[in-house]
Amino acid sequence: MSIKRIVSRKRVQGRVVGRAKKGSVAKRGKSGLSRRLQDLNEQVDIVLPEMTAQIAALEHLLLEKQLCTRKDLIDARQFVRMQEA
Repeated sequence: MSIKRIVSRKRVQGRVVGRAKKGSVAKRGKSGLSRRLQDLNEQVDIVLPEMTAQIAALEHLLLEKQLCTRKDLIDARQFVRMQEA
């Protein structure tokens, strides 16, 4: 009677079967950062129009209550633009 050999499951047709290769750590890190950047971009796209509308409403109220003039608002916007540069 012959002795049966137990063949490892990892050995298929003479070669060792390993785990599926994954991308390098740097590549996975970049994709994670890219995904996070995309999420932040989407959040900004949602929040920015809402903030712009709120600022416009506030400017409207300031003009309506005569707490400032249109020139004051234009000067304030110009000041902010200068600070951004």
